[in-house]
Amino acid sequence: MKIVENTRSIESKVTLICHCGGATGMCLLGLGPSFYPTRSLWKLQRLLDQHSSWAIGRSKLKLKLKLDASVVSVSAWYGSKLVGFGRASSDGVFRAVLWDILVSTHWQGKGIGKQIVKKLLTSPSLENVEKVYLMTTKSGGFYQQLGFKYADTQKMLFLSKD
Repeated sequence: MKIVENTRSIESKVTLICHCGGATGMCLLGLGPSFYPTRSLWKLQRLLDQHSSWAIGRSKLKLKLKLDASVVSVSAWYGSKLVGFGRASSDGVFRAVLWDILVSTHWQGKGIGKQIVKKLLTSPSLENVEKVYLMTTKSGGFYQQLGFKYADTQKMLFLSKD
C-alpha cells in the first residue's frame, strides 16, 4: 500500500492510497489511511450504494472478488471517510480497463477524480500498457480532459448473464 498526500482539495487534505493487486489490506483487514482498521470494504459498499447508479447492491463478497481480480485500486480518504475510489484490470502489456471510478457527490469538482485516474494510469501495473479503456454513460467530458477519446472505430458488445 502506497500513501500519497493530495493537497489540491479545497476543504482539506485527502489521502490517496494506491493498493496493489487484490487490495489485500482493504479486503482482509479493512485497512484505511495510516493502516488503521476502518471497515473499508463496508465503506466501499456504502460509497457505491450512495453515489452510483450502476453499482447499487453489490455484496461484500462480490466486492472482494472484483478487488481480487484488479491489478491496482486507488482509494481516496478524508480522515477515516472514504470519499473516492477507482480500480483497473489489465494484461500488463497491451490492454487495461478502468472500472468503478467514483467520487462522493459532496467531494466532486475538487480534483479527487483526476488524481484517482492519474494514480491508476501511472501505477507500475499500467504505466507500460498500450491502450487503456473505460466505459461511461455520463462523464465523457471529464475523461476527455484527461486525454481519453471516444472510440469511433470500435463497438462495445456485451453478453448479459443475468
